[in-house]
Amino acid sequence: MQDKEVAVKLIESLRIELKNLSQEAKKRYGNIKDSAEELLMRLKGAQSDPLGSLPLISPSIIHLLLLGCETKEPKIVKLCLSAIQKLIVNGLLDEKNTKHLSDTLWMLTEGTIEEVRVLQTVTLLLTTSDIARGITLSKCLVICFNLHFNRGDQTVANTASATVRQLVSLVFERILSEDKTTDCKEPREDAESNLEELKALKGVSPKSLQPFAGDAFLLFQDLISLVNGDQPSWLIGMNEMTRTFGLELLEMILSTYPAVFFSHPEFVFLLKERVCALVIKLFSPNVKHQSRSSPAQQAASQDKPYYPVSLRLLRLVTVLVQKYYKILVTECEIFLSLLVKFLDPDRAVWQRCLALEALHKLLAQPNLLKSIVVSYDLKPHASPILQDTVNALSAFIQSVFVLPQVVSGTTATVAAGGSAQNPQVSSNATAGTVGLSGFYYRGVWIPLLTNLLTEPQRNTFLDGLDKSEPPGIPDGYGISVAYACLLSVIKSITILIEEETEGDGDITSMDKEERKLKVQLINSSWCGLLNAISMLLEASTDEVGTDSLLRALEGLAGLTGRIKLDTPRDAIITAICRASLPPHYGLAVLGVSPTSKGHAKTGSNDQAYYQSLQQQANDNDYRPHVVAVGTPLVTPGMPQGIQQGPVMLTAKNLQVMRSILTLAQKYGSVLEVTSWNVILITLQHLSWILGIKPIAGGIKGRNPLVDSNNVLTTAVMADIPIVSSMMVDLFETSNTLDDWSLRQMLDGLCKLSNESMEVAYSNREPSFFGVAKLLEISLVNLHRLEMLWKQVTDNFLQLAFHPSLRLREWGVEALTSLIRAAIHVKFEPPLKQNQKIQALLLGPLVDLSTTTYSDVRQRQLDCVLGVLHARGESLTEGWPLVLETVGAVTPSQSESLVRAAFQCMQLIVTDFLPIIPIRCLPLIVETVGCFGSQTQELNVSLTSIGMLWNVSDYFYQNRESFKKTLATEEKDFLSLKDMVKLQPFDRLWMCLYMKLGDFCVDERPAVRKSAGQTLFSTVSAHGGLLHNETWQAVFWQVLFPLLEKVESLSTVASDQKVDANGSILIHHSRNTAQKQWAETEVLTLSGVSRVFNSKRPLLHQLGDFENGWTLLLKHIEKSALSRNTEVSLSALKSLQELLLINTKTGEKGDNQWLQAWRITINIGLSATTPSDNKELFVPSQQFLTSLVLVYPALFQHIKHRFTTEILDSLFGVLNNIISVPVHCDASPFVLPPITENVLTPLQEGILCCIDCIQDAVTQGTSDNIQRNLLPAIFNELIYFVSFTCKVPTYADLDARPLQTQKSSQGSDWVQPNFVPFGEKALSMIVALYRKTANERMVIEENVLTEIIKGIRVPLRLKQSHPSHSSWRIASEALLLILKIGLECIQRNNSNDDSFWVELPITLEQFLFPDTTDCGVVEPNADDSADCKIILLLKEEILKNPTSFPPHFLLSLTKLLNRGSVQSLAFDCGNSVRIREGFAKICFETLLQLSLSGLADFNFSNGDSESQQNHPNGEATNGEDETVANRLAVTALLHRFQDVLKRYVHDVRLGGTCPLPTHRVVEATFVLQAVSTLGRSLQDAELDKVHLQTWHQLIALYPFLVELTEFAPGSVGKSVRDALHTFLTLLTPPQPFNSD
Repeated sequence: MQDKEVAVKLIESLRIELKNLSQEAKKRYGNIKDSAEELLMRLKGAQSDPLGSLPLISPSIIHLLLLGCETKEPKIVKLCLSAIQKLIVNGLLDEKNTKHLSDTLWMLTEGTIEEVRVLQTVTLLLTTSDIARGITLSKCLVICFNLHFNRGDQTVANTASATVRQLVSLVFERILSEDKTTDCKEPREDAESNLEELKALKGVSPKSLQPFAGDAFLLFQDLISLVNGDQPSWLIGMNEMTRTFGLELLEMILSTYPAVFFSHPEFVFLLKERVCALVIKLFSPNVKHQSRSSPAQQAASQDKPYYPVSLRLLRLVTVLVQKYYKILVTECEIFLSLLVKFLDPDRAVWQRCLALEALHKLLAQPNLLKSIVVSYDLKPHASPILQDTVNALSAFIQSVFVLPQVVSGTTATVAAGGSAQNPQVSSNATAGTVGLSGFYYRGVWIPLLTNLLTEPQRNTFLDGLDKSEPPGIPDGYGISVAYACLLSVIKSITILIEEETEGDGDITSMDKEERKLKVQLINSSWCGLLNAISMLLEASTDEVGTDSLLRALEGLAGLTGRIKLDTPRDAIITAICRASLPPHYGLAVLGVSPTSKGHAKTGSNDQAYYQSLQQQANDNDYRPHVVAVGTPLVTPGMPQGIQQGPVMLTAKNLQVMRSILTLAQKYGSVLEVTSWNVILITLQHLSWILGIKPIAGGIKGRNPLVDSNNVLTTAVMADIPIVSSMMVDLFETSNTLDDWSLRQMLDGLCKLSNESMEVAYSNREPSFFGVAKLLEISLVNLHRLEMLWKQVTDNFLQLAFHPSLRLREWGVEALTSLIRAAIHVKFEPPLKQNQKIQALLLGPLVDLSTTTYSDVRQRQLDCVLGVLHARGESLTEGWPLVLETVGAVTPSQSESLVRAAFQCMQLIVTDFLPIIPIRCLPLIVETVGCFGSQTQELNVSLTSIGMLWNVSDYFYQNRESFKKTLATEEKDFLSLKDMVKLQPFDRLWMCLYMKLGDFCVDERPAVRKSAGQTLFSTVSAHGGLLHNETWQAVFWQVLFPLLEKVESLSTVASDQKVDANGSILIHHSRNTAQKQWAETEVLTLSGVSRVFNSKRPLLHQLGDFENGWTLLLKHIEKSALSRNTEVSLSALKSLQELLLINTKTGEKGDNQWLQAWRITINIGLSATTPSDNKELFVPSQQFLTSLVLVYPALFQHIKHRFTTEILDSLFGVLNNIISVPVHCDASPFVLPPITENVLTPLQEGILCCIDCIQDAVTQGTSDNIQRNLLPAIFNELIYFVSFTCKVPTYADLDARPLQTQKSSQGSDWVQPNFVPFGEKALSMIVALYRKTANERMVIEENVLTEIIKGIRVPLRLKQSHPSHSSWRIASEALLLILKIGLECIQRNNSNDDSFWVELPITLEQFLFPDTTDCGVVEPNADDSADCKIILLLKEEILKNPTSFPPHFLLSLTKLLNRGSVQSLAFDCGNSVRIREGFAKICFETLLQLSLSGLADFNFSNGDSESQQNHPNGEATNGEDETVANRLAVTALLHRFQDVLKRYVHDVRLGGTCPLPTHRVVEATFVLQAVSTLGRSLQDAELDKVHLQTWHQLIALYPFLVELTEFAPGSVGKSVRDALHTFLTLLTPPQPFNSD
């Protein structure tokens, strides 16, 4: 003990135990009490040093505790044993105390005191330390043994039993630990002498053993003696020992500790001399069980074996054979022989089952099986243990069916010593056995326990140690275990053979010993296995059991084949094949194999054997379920009787058939000719009976036809495809056979094929099994073609010329399939140089050409396709013939032939162009053209056009090699009249282009479209290869003529709907020929334009550009004016593409762009100008949008030559375009909703066009652009601004607004929403004017005046305009423009009098409209915009009023006066609207204007008479200078007096009734204005204010005083403020201005 904390706890625990002991012993055992108290004192003192004190005190404590146990008082003993256990656990017991403790425990055991605690103490004593050894250990073990056999308390006995097993294992565990510390592997010199001493029994261990090993030796020796009925020499004091318990202990030791026996010769001696002798003795059926046996054993019958002993004996034998066969060779031979004898029929049921379970354990171990064969079967004088075992198992299985009355394990429970019940089942009871796992043979039904075969199960007998009587035996248990033994034998043999033959598996590569071992494994087992499994297979009634049996036979056949044992292999295969056919039919087809007779172990001759099998078939009353009924296959040599009557197959037959296929496929490499013959014959007959009709074509025939004459159940119908597929897989694996074996198979199949032709000549249905499998074998063995080709193809040709249609179809299909497959084979030398192989392959195909059958010709063409697919590159010089053959399919032929031939052509063009000679390329183009022009199959025509694209791509990729070849070898290549001047390679291209051009005017729209796309794609992609003169030919011989043809054909095309004949649906955009030709025209024009655009530099070099440009523009103009929207849009798109090219600046280039401009303007005018002579045509918005977008792009090319005339022509077109309405049907797709304030695409395009021009004008310099375009731009935008109020009209169309619903008699045309358009134009005006306000042309052309006049319209209709945003934008624009314009006028001293005239008019119409809808605009918003105008005038004019014309100032004064007076009460229908803020700002501005220094400025009175007298604004006399001052204030004061007078009068008249709110507000404003006026007059110069003004102001005083009487709220405050201003006005200041 090293842990102080543990020591402290132990002391505390001991103190508690001693206190309890003292209390219990104080009455009767004073000495114990005194000793306990003394030890308590010592333990208390030991707490200071527990680790040092405890070892000193512990002997005294143990002595006291042992004294307590000797009292035999239960309570005292219990306390003492508990304390002793704690001391044992903590290691405080020495060897002396251990001996005293064992004696004490022995005493307690004899007194039956605390037996369980005694067992616990013994267990702790032996497991916690190893100090108990020798006599002490023996005594402890004897205590446990005696308690185990205690008859009083079963709990004590069970606990003792477990303790004995634990302690016995502990004894042997000590040996393993001891051996690790002691080297026991070195041989000892006295080993031999010790063995001699061991023969004399002694109570001491051998000297050669270590102490622990000696204890185990003595224990093991006494256990053997006890089991044998002898007295023990070491376990002294044992009362009794049962043989069953002793055998269990021996088995446990031997199975758990084999290492002890192999490392110690002393134990081997005991094993050989004592254990084996004991086992052999107990094997005797007459063994006596009286010696030292229990009463139950003595009561057993003396002439019968005792079941518990036999059970444990066989378990012990199993362990000995499994673990110790290497050192017990002779003994194991005896054991196995005795074990096999247990299977004899005269043995009891449970004995046979025990033996089967034991054998199953042994046979499932491959290494053990190998040792058995090596040790016994291979020895000349030893017993053939494996052979005897397998034969015994086979005999057991046969005896179950032959002698059921003496065989147990087949029915219900059989008691020990009893007889088995009779398992005989009558024929009437067999119906319920169908489908159940089991066996039925000659009236005997035995179930099969499948769980024993698939899952590891607990053995019913060997694992039943808890049973004293044999358990109940389930039905079929014995045969199930025997069957499992057979499977284990096969599995073990398979493992052994496969381990030894890893790698190539060739038996010749093994050494002699290995082969000898494998051969002996098979020879010792195959006969018994085959006999037993064959019987079980015949008797099996369910699919699972049959499958397991078949897999066993398959594996056995494979093993025999691998080690080249022909006789066993053929016997097994014949047995399987015979099981797949009905018994009588199998005898007729296969006969009896000599190998079967030779190994049947019967003395009968052949005839007797036939009769025996027939009798078995006839007498068996079991009738399995029939799944197929067919007719017998008639073959030469078959007995006449067999050809009559139906042949019935069961599900088992089909299952065996699948097994045959699996076997042949899996082990075909080890089968020889005799085996193949049996298999092929069996498969042919089975296929015929099932009605399987293979499909011609070889391996692809995996889903065969089934003859309707055969009767097949639903279950078998699902199995037939599986069986057929397995059969195909079987013959695919024939490529692994050697030449000799393959030739044997071919001979047999050819014979079957010839027999089929012979049968067909006699008008009987032949079998196609031979030809089908002949083809399959040939296909998988083409790597050795020369060996089989002649034999196979001759057979197929005979079939192809046979009168029978079925045979002819088979022959042609087989031959063509074989040729197609053979082409894929890699030959040496290669096929391209191997003329012999080419002749060999193509010879049979040429022979077929003499046939007159159309189906044969069709398949011949299919075969050509297959040849091309396979090895077309190897045809070398045969291409002209191939092309001629393919091209011979004319349009007059059937569609199927056209498609078949075209498929060949596709393959040629796709895969073989590189190897075709160049002289054949025009022939390819022409051949493809034939397919394109035929009218039978549209898809073929379209695909052929795509094929020409592939051809062109091939031309391009091989251009260098072609040029070199044509220059040297093909000088006269395509020497046509139109191509003489062209290069040879270019002639090839022209040939292709002209062919595509012909397709572009085909009568079928789809062909035209595909050809056009291909033509222009080809020209664009590969045109760079052509020489310049070739390009000239392309344009003038191909492209422009094509464009002319398409336009002319499109013009004359019919507009009648195309009849689709109900085959397809045609979209409304393509339902007439005219629309279809329009699509072609679009494609052609865009393609020609694209090519022309890409080759412009080249055309400039050739000098043909101007002619081509003019011609192309002519076509574009004509197409753009087409009434077909698709054509017109395409023309504009082509024109746009032409404009995207950058060219060098020059006269020549400018002319071409000007020409394009004129064409574009002409298109716009022609499309948008209504004609009086023709029906009105309104162009679409999409067309107009595309047209407008052309102008910005074109403008970039001519902007340096842009003039006012050109701009006017553009604006004329734009004005026409903007007025074009939209048809109501198209409006939802073209126009945005009225709720969205956005532009239409056309409006955006127009503004974009103007924006492009104005950007060029504002950003350019005077060197490259004319600034005189600005006024025209402003005028155009001003014109667009008017659209916010006035919608333009187009011709006589009555277009309704967009938001108006169409009525029954309403217009079909809709006008877009022009308000966003006008607003955007106004924004552009502001932005442009901001940039160009100081430009000379803008100033000289009075652009500002025009803007003011133009903006007047949305301003004037402010409150009645449909859109609120228009007048707001206009007012904001007015503010910005006025601010910029006034600054510009002052800066440039402009003298534009019209501006000063128009501006007041505009302001007046905006500020004081004639009609007002007060419900439209909020008053505050309205006043805010008006106030901003007045503030702008106040800021810009009053800061320097002398800079502005007097008549303008006079007009302004009038406006301010009007605003300050009239805005106080502005009638709005039935209500009165107060513009208080506006009136206030007007009044303040008016005062500022009136009181400013105006003495030196000449005013005119502003009336019409004055303007007539002074039209040029000349200076007036001095009297007129004061007009403005007086006019500015007099009217206001008069108005103020009138308002105050009426207010006082109405207040008095109304009494307590308040006046309307607007009256109060009016009075309040007047009072505030009076205050403002008073303060302004105080600050003004005296000579600036007229005396009349003072008098008018003072005249207001009485009214103010009267208001103080009843002025409410805000009015009262305003009265007080106004009265305060009169403080300084009570006396007029001096001097007065009398004027």
